[in-house]
Parts: sequence; C-alpha cells; structure tokens
Amino acid sequence: MVCHKNLNIFLAGFSSLLFLLLPVTAEAAANTDVADWLDLTAHPIGIYAVILFVIAYLVVICEECTNLRKSKPVILAAGLIWGLIAYQYSLHGFDEAAVTAFRHNLLEFAELFLFLLVAMTYVNAMDERQVFMALRSWLVRKSCSYRTLFWITGGLSFVLSPVIDNLTTALVMCAVVLAVGKDNSKFVSLACVNIVVAANAGGAFSPFGDITTLMVWQKGVVEFQTFFLLFIPSLVNFMVPAAIMQVFVPHGTPEPGSDRAELRRGAYVIPALFACTIATAVAMHSVLHMPPVLGMMTGLAYLQFFGYYLKKTHIETPQDTPDYGTVGDVVPSGRKARPAFDVFNRIARAEWDTLLFFYGVVLCVGGLGFLGYLSMLSQHIYVDLGATTANVLVGFLSAVIDNIPVMFAVLTMQPDMPLGEWLLVTLTAGVGGSMLSIGSAAGVALMGQARGMYTFFTHLKWTPVILLGYVASILTHIWINADTYQVPVRGG
Repeated sequence: MVCHKNLNIFLAGFSSLLFLLLPVTAEAAANTDVADWLDLTAHPIGIYAVILFVIAYLVVICEECTNLRKSKPVILAAGLIWGLIAYQYSLHGFDEAAVTAFRHNLLEFAELFLFLLVAMTYVNAMDERQVFMALRSWLVRKSCSYRTLFWITGGLSFVLSPVIDNLTTALVMCAVVLAVGKDNSKFVSLACVNIVVAANAGGAFSPFGDITTLMVWQKGVVEFQTFFLLFIPSLVNFMVPAAIMQVFVPHGTPEPGSDRAELRRGAYVIPALFACTIATAVAMHSVLHMPPVLGMMTGLAYLQFFGYYLKKTHIETPQDTPDYGTVGDVVPSGRKARPAFDVFNRIARAEWDTLLFFYGVVLCVGGLGFLGYLSMLSQHIYVDLGATTANVLVGFLSAVIDNIPVMFAVLTMQPDMPLGEWLLVTLTAGVGGSMLSIGSAAGVALMGQARGMYTFFTHLKWTPVILLGYVASILTHIWINADTYQVPVRGG
C-alpha cells in the first residue's frame, strides 16, 4: 500500500521532469560539444533515451516492493542509452565523439567511486572494531529522558554525518533509538524524523557528508573550507523543526539498558587514520591541486599497513572473549576463534549496490547531457526562472528524486552562477530530501530499520515543519553569505 502511494508521488515528479526534458524545438539544443556534431533532442533516439531513464528510475523507486536492487535498472538503462548514442553517431561517422564523451563520464565516475570506496572501507573498519556499537551501548546505559535522547541522537547525527556520511550516522542513531524506545512507537517515529533531518543537514556543509557535496568539491566548484559557510544555514535547517517536534516528544524516562560493547584492538587508531586520510585528501587538492581521490587512495594504504600490523600481532581468542587479541588463551575445543582483521574483508563489505547505482546514474545523466537535454533543461530553469528560484526547486526535486542525479545534472549543465548560488544548490540538494522519507538514503534506510514505527506517512505529518526549516535555512544563507553572491564561479 505504501509502495503504491509512493509510486503515485514519484510519477507526478517524473511527469514534470519528462515535460521539461522533452524537446520543444531543435533550436533549444545544447551549447555543449554535442551541438557541434548532432542535435538529437528532437530525434527518436533522444526521446527513447529519456523514456529508458524514466522507466529505469520508476523501477528504482519500487525497490521495496520488487526487492530488485536499485543498481540493476540504471546500469541496464546506461548501457542502452549509450548504445543508442553510439549507433546514431556511427551512422554519421562520428564514432570518436561518442567514445570521448563516454570516457569523460566514466572518468568522473571512477574518481568518485574510488573516493567513496575508501570512505566506506574506513567506516566498515570502525564498525568491525565495535566503534559504533560502543557508542550505542554507552548511550543506552544512560538514564536519559525521552526528550533528552531526542536531542542527543539528533545532535550527534548533525555532528557525525559531516565525517562518516549521513546514511551511516542515521543507521547508528536509529539503532540507539530502537534500543531504548522500542516500547514507545511515538518516540521512535519522532526521533527517526529528527535523525533524518539532522543527518541530512549535517552532511550538507561538508564534502564528506553526502555524495552530492563530494561531487561539488571534486568538480572544483567550491573549495573545501568554503563548504563551512553552510554550517549555520544547515544548523538552522536542523534546529527549527527539532525545536517544534520536541514539544510533542512523550514525557518519561525509558529504563536504561545493560548491554556493553567492548572496543576491539585498534579501535582508537582507525578513526585517527581516517582523519589523516581526510587531511591528505584536502592537502592533495588544496596545496598540490591534484584530485582528492589521490589523497583518499593514499589514505587507504594507511589502513592497509595498520591492518597488516593487526594481522601479524593477532592472538587467537574465542569469539565471545571481550578483550579480543590481547590474551593468549588457547581456543577451547568446539569454540570458534575470532578472525584477525582483514582490510580486504572491509572493502568487500562496501555498499556495492550504492556504488553501482551511482555508476548507472552518472552514465544515464551523462548520456542525456550528451544528447543535449541538460542544456535545454538549464535554459528552462536557470535562465528563464533565475538561478535562485532554480536552486530552491532543486531541493524540492531532490525530495522526490534521488539527489545524486539531480546534482550531477546541475554540474553537467554548468550554469554560470556566483559562488553564493553554488552554495545554495549544495544546501538545497542536501537538505531538500528531508521533506519526504523517500527523499534521502537516510530516510529510506530508517523506514526499513524501524519498520512499522517510522513510515512514509509518519514522516509526511511533519513535512510542513521540515519545510519551515528548509525555507529558514535558505533565507539564513542568503543573509549571512550575501558577500559570496559577488564572487564569480563557473562550474567545472
């Protein structure tokens, strides 16, 4: 039932998108390289490509109903779209142009893919060393009221998401909420809404907080330190709805839990290495003007060498022994030994469906851009409506459609905007998804984790309040960052 109603909402959003994408005239062709070769915006090949993308995305939004991984339809659509492009270009003898465009999009994906792979590996390594479990255990043991827990989990979501990404943060905090409030569904639903809003808001002012901010940073549009100009607007986006929702948090104090999670050997070192990796990536980009992915891959070597040390100094102990790797007891017969740390196991546990989905999205949107549709769309919204209005609409669009293709489309359009507008679209794409539970990876994940207590409709009840925070954050940005609107920046 929920899936069916969600589908109706997505169909409405995609109908609007399809209307904008369909060609109105051949003269609306792009100012990109494709205009020098073939204008396919009014050609059946171009229309078929749009239809393929829309169908693929409709399949993606039905993932919970079909149990079909979201990467599969977009990867297939990407192959078909570029196959159509290659076929049409080969008929006109322009094979090399299509190949060059494809490789350009593939390179953009490769840089982001490797960057995300390293970040996911570090997060998985910290998870394996019980870092997040220990945090959860510590919070569960505290005798805090429901209202205090509401603010603690929301505040930690806002603080942690700029570093370990909004999805991981939301999952960790939701586990805390479920552990302490599983008998109070009203508290769980309110806390989950607050966590989603806080995690998305926190991820909006850091290149490491969300894939969209990472894309903007890697594109070279906004410098690393400049993202922090969005801190106060992001904080406003979190605090406004939280201040209103906390009034409705149930009174009382849940019984403290007794579970304990012991940190495993190296649990303090790995977060430190992750901080060094981030510093290396920033230095590579800011000082040496190299792509940030070079610093991240160098940082992966830090973890690999430390993993080698852990493996070489590993002492077999029973799996139920808390002080893992620090005692030399022989494993009793019939009891399974805890395995040594293996960095490649952490790499294998990366979110491959998300990474492959990202591949499909980048190639699909890149193909539509090569056909000329994104320049047409840019004309519709950035020239006709104005940059500020367009960037505000991007936030609403990201609440219905995943913000990754939306932001990649904006970056591919490369509208000529001042720095203030680029910061605005970074903010709106990041926090706009909070308006609906299906608008962000954090919301979708929590619907599965807190099934029955946090749903599409429990989140929808608070959409007006979240919208108020969205508007307040935009106005705050325009006010406090007014001087950035005088700084000219050209995308890419």
